[in-house]
Amino acid sequence: LVQIALNKGRFAIFADCGLGKTLMQLSWADEVVKKTNKPVLILAPLAVVQQTVNEGSKFGIDIELIQFINQDYNAKIYITNYEQLENIDTSFFSGVVLDESSILKGRDGKMSRRIIDTFYKTPYKLACTATPSPNDHMELGQHSEFLGAMSYLEMLAMYFVHDGGETSKWRLRKHAKDDFWKYVCTWSYSLDNPKTMGYQLKGYDLPEIEYVEHFIPVKNETLTLFGDVAVSATDLHKDLKKSFDDRIEKTKEIVRNKEGQIIVWTLKNDEAERISKEVNGVNVQGSDKPEIKAKNLNGFANNEFKTLVTKTSIASFGMNYQQCNEMVFM
Repeated sequence: LVQIALNKGRFAIFADCGLGKTLMQLSWADEVVKKTNKPVLILAPLAVVQQTVNEGSKFGIDIELIQFINQDYNAKIYITNYEQLENIDTSFFSGVVLDESSILKGRDGKMSRRIIDTFYKTPYKLACTATPSPNDHMELGQHSEFLGAMSYLEMLAMYFVHDGGETSKWRLRKHAKDDFWKYVCTWSYSLDNPKTMGYQLKGYDLPEIEYVEHFIPVKNETLTLFGDVAVSATDLHKDLKKSFDDRIEKTKEIVRNKEGQIIVWTLKNDEAERISKEVNGVNVQGSDKPEIKAKNLNGFANNEFKTLVTKTSIASFGMNYQQCNEMVFM
């Protein structure tokens, strides 16, 4: 995949979790530095930055953190988080890597627009993510535009048609399906496991995920025989409030009976604060300073504490938590 990406110059690797995207992008960046004798920039989510630096040292690839604005760039690999992009003079770099490139998903998002515009003329580009949605054509269009293959609007005009009366919805033309996916294959490669490419599956053949449901009874306080299903956010939060103490107790029981590390995913801040105290966990929340988030998320990866309490919107992107195989969604 690295050889294909280098030959293409601008490419996307959509490889599933655990297949080594970090090593692929570091190897790619290392080769681009050698080829151009200019620096390459890696952009990653904040907590993933240090993880990438550690991975590089494991494989003998030197990566330097961008510490301040307008620093002198040597011919090597540099890394920083996406939020620092506006502070960097990117004209020095011959190549750029987007780690967790699903950040391009929102077409009207300020960050995705900045990324596409900033690296419009950069000769070498690599986008890496495990989670591109094949049904999210906007995300694929954004990747296409970032890589300089075809703009999002050109892609729509070529392969899509307005869906009925709704001008904001686009549908892939029936006769264009094969051509569209052949086009996507000119600038990307999707891989679910090594067996797809004819390699041995040993070490990648994971056991099935085991889902265990725990039911918390909620008192029916309506005048009907059965309580209504919570279909709105308001109803959901009412039910969450009713079951608050019972869910805390059940989660405590589960966490205390586990020996290894465990992640507790919550929906609300009051849940996270309470359960983290009850199980002596570390609560990573949106209001934390970025450096505190990074410290605690990496601390969990380094097995510094048993229980991480957080939300999927904060910690489910790019972190390598292969040492933890159990989670509670409370």
